[in-house]
Order: sequence, then structure tokens, then C-alpha cells
Amino acid sequence: MGNRICGILLALCCFVVVLGGCAKKEMVKKDEAPAGAGAAATEAAVPTTPIPVTPAPVVKEEGVKGTEAAVSPFETIYFDFDSYALRQDARDALARNAQWMTKNAAEKVRLEGHCDERGSDEYNLALGEKRAKAAMNYLVMLGIPKNNLSIISYGEEKPADPGHDEAAWAKNRRVEFIIVK
Repeated sequence: MGNRICGILLALCCFVVVLGGCAKKEMVKKDEAPAGAGAAATEAAVPTTPIPVTPAPVVKEEGVKGTEAAVSPFETIYFDFDSYALRQDARDALARNAQWMTKNAAEKVRLEGHCDERGSDEYNLALGEKRAKAAMNYLVMLGIPKNNLSIISYGEEKPADPGHDEAAWAKNRRVEFIIVK
């Protein structure tokens, strides 16, 4: 009986050692504060008031050559750090975008979610998707047909501003609206 209990305990210890030794994928960039106490300090340094950002006047219209510099009828919406909650300025811009979509009901629009460079690639792709979905859900609530909308996340891959400071990051935390032809 004693050998049997020792064998079970040994097997259990080996199981714990094997599970404890599995490598976990790093979800935070090396130069970024971890999700513990350091993250609160990082977020505390981020201003809570919206930073005024000029909407980007250029969009790409897919499927039509030579239209890459077309003027957009849409306003880009912006987000706070590590958030996909719609601020009041974003809801106001979405209402104006919805007016255009209502007048142009035959147009299909793609919502592109973007993030700043902080966070892992996987995290930023997920956050960009959540931002695009939040905007899409608000537009649907305003009466825009869901089948006229599509979403995609680019994460941090297509920054509006290549800088590495809060002013640049504020411009990169956005959802852009692209007419799909």
C-alpha cells in the first residue's frame, strides 16, 4: 500500500512539474509595463481628456484603380488608451457618418480598427476588432443595415502617425471608414 501511495504521489509531482515548466507566450512587449501594478502607472500617465485630432481626409476605394486619393465623406473616430468604449466625440462622429450612410444606402462601408504600437500583436489585433465592432454596433443601433457594414482589424500595422509619443499614439487609436466598391 505504501509503495502504491508513493507511486501516485510521484506521478502527481511529475505532472505538476511538467505543467509548471511549460513556456507561456509573452503577451506584453518587453518595453511595456506588465499587467500588474506597472500597468496602472502607465495608464495614469495617459491623459483622460480627449486629444483633438484632425480627421484623415483620404480613403482608399477598393476595386477602383486611381481612386486612392479620394476625399472621404466620413470622420475617423478615436479611442482612449487600451479601450474600445465609444467616447462622446466618437458617438457624435458616428451619428454624422450614419447620416451619410443613410443618404447613400447602396454603399458598402468597411470599418478598419487600429491601435497604437503598445501591446502585443495578438492583443492589438483583438483590440482593433473590438473597436471596429463597437463602431459597427453603434451604427446598426442608429439604423444602418448590418449587411452594409464589414469590419477588419489592422492592430498596430497601419499607423496614422509613425511617432512614438502620446500625440502619435492618440492618432493611431482609431476606426477608419472605407467605401468598398
